[in-house]
Amino acid sequence: MSHSIRTRTDVEKEFVKIFSQMTNEHQSWEVWSDFCYMAAAAISNSVDKVSAPGREKQYLQIIRKYRKPHQENFSRLLALVVEALNANPDQDFLGELFMALELGNHWTGQFFTPYSVTRMMAAMIFGDGLKEQIRHDGYVSVSDPACGAGATLMAFANECQRREINYQQNVIFVAQDIDQTAALMCYIQMSLLGCPGYVTIDDTLAHPQTGNPLFMQPADNVWLTPFYFSQVWQQRRAVKMLDRLIRANQPDKPKEEFFFFTFQKGAENVRSY
Repeated sequence: MSHSIRTRTDVEKEFVKIFSQMTNEHQSWEVWSDFCYMAAAAISNSVDKVSAPGREKQYLQIIRKYRKPHQENFSRLLALVVEALNANPDQDFLGELFMALELGNHWTGQFFTPYSVTRMMAAMIFGDGLKEQIRHDGYVSVSDPACGAGATLMAFANECQRREINYQQNVIFVAQDIDQTAALMCYIQMSLLGCPGYVTIDDTLAHPQTGNPLFMQPADNVWLTPFYFSQVWQQRRAVKMLDRLIRANQPDKPKEEFFFFTFQKGAENVRSY
């Protein structure tokens, strides 16, 4: 099955060309879903050793469905995503291709917010409060409870760059989506941008993220980005755990607070917990 879509760059053209070759033998949505899982697993297994065995098993089950030339194509597709985001990190590469290829039709009309809109949303929430919180606590957290391919969180990371905030050291990114393929698109792109954080595959309404965003235990439905394991964030978790022990012995201490910036469809708000 060939795909004739308008592409903006040579990388996009090459991605669509390789992807189309593979859809001659498999459904488009299946190839895309398999690519997202295997790319995410390849990234995750390099850092999350707890979840690696199960994800490696699933990876091997998927790859066996494809002939040798197509198996190699999956690596080429991931390399193109890396190249695209290295050349221009201020974009939703996978989300825009997903929409251009009309893959949303299979996922019950899945629609991703255009990146230009998420850039505007990210710029709107910036203020003195965010930098002040970073000066006070060393970091802030940003969450998208319906993350899709991660456009909103990526836009926030790029806005941090423009505001001279080092998001790799000062922002923890928390994402959640009920759809596995969408969540893994977010995970791939967050990981390649160097965003510290995690993506949870779950129903936000039934199981919302709660608690301190610094801490997330490995689980089958939780995907921890490589930068979540970086030294600066490991040190922060260690300090926070020590602080909790101290507070446990000082019951009169005020409740711990931290900011959690939450993106919602059509609106943004800032909540203090």
